Amino acid sequence: MLRERIRSGISAAKERGVKFGRQEGQRLKADRNKAKVLKLRAEGKSYRAIASELNFGKNTVIDIIKRNKWP
Repeated sequence: MLRERIRSGISAAKERGVKFGRQEGQRLKADRNKAKVLKLRAEGKSYRAIASELNFGKNTVIDIIKRNKWP
């Protein structure tokens, strides 16, 4: 019963146009440095080298690259 109520509430919210999940601009560090990370990766630098150069974690670099469909 609870599951049905939750699912119907979510579907009603989606019909009203409510956006779920993190919106663009909420990942401040990642959004601000996206171009730099992609440029350094295109130059052939490793995830760790990019992270140390830009002073943030390796997983942030990986996340930026995955979200921007890097091959």
